[in-house]
Amino acid sequence: MNCDICGRKAVFENKPGKMALCKMHFMENIEKRFRQELRREVKFGKDFTRISVAISGGKDSSTLLYLLHSTLKRRRDVEIKAFTIDEGIQGYRSSGLESARKLCDSLGISHKVISFREAFNTEMDMVVKGRLEGSPCSYCGPMRRDLMNRMSIDLNADYVALGINLDDYAQSIMMNVIRGDFERMIRMAPHKRIVDGLVPRITPLRKIYEKEVKLYAILAGIEHDSNWCPYAMQAQRNRARDLINELEEERPGTKLAIEGFLERLQERIDPVHVITQKCEICGNPSNGRVCSSCAKKGYSVD
Repeated sequence: MNCDICGRKAVFENKPGKMALCKMHFMENIEKRFRQELRREVKFGKDFTRISVAISGGKDSSTLLYLLHSTLKRRRDVEIKAFTIDEGIQGYRSSGLESARKLCDSLGISHKVISFREAFNTEMDMVVKGRLEGSPCSYCGPMRRDLMNRMSIDLNADYVALGINLDDYAQSIMMNVIRGDFERMIRMAPHKRIVDGLVPRITPLRKIYEKEVKLYAILAGIEHDSNWCPYAMQAQRNRARDLINELEEERPGTKLAIEGFLERLQERIDPVHVITQKCEICGNPSNGRVCSSCAKKGYSVD
């Protein structure tokens, strides 16, 4: 199989577009699509823009940080800062932390770590050992989002960038559809409106397939960790992943179609109208009296 552009040996075939690409043209294609999405999601041009990056050390967030740095490093009106959340999962997070530190050091980007232990006086291993109502991810997710927002506020960031690829994004949409949670789906990043107390989240990788992100990370030599969370097998996301992968195999481009559906929906419905309150426990933006993070920690206002 040869590259459709230059005729050299191809390293990747894009099924939806049915295009084979060599290493150089594959990487250029990813970088171009990344820049296009970044320009759609971030309003550059003011005096200064600071972007915080939530980096786990895995392929997606590491590739995100690498691409942000390579795209914006020459701009004096933009600053990138990174942080990692340590959930307290024995044998898993330590390797990711090391990869994140190495990558940040190599790029010259400041890096901070915040843990569930210091923020919530608990760890995910302790949470899992307790009496769970639902999957571990249903606890970890809200607490992680809480800390991502806190860290981004502390870093005085205008945006927080998340390493969410197309596969992840389509799965999240499908999970919300299955649950019938229209409000949560409409609130999905990227956020185009400012909500008091909430740093807008951006997702510049959301139109790039997971396998493309992985291949780019390998070809670019990006330091990243390949371990999986030991609690991932219990995630409700797995069923959505299997379903969408089956549909993608039968009809290439299904994941892009799902992403595009939400994008067009968000253009017609203002997501801000569903965030009308502040949590009565922590004061963060919430669509109810208690935010999902405080609810999972067992707090009540009654």
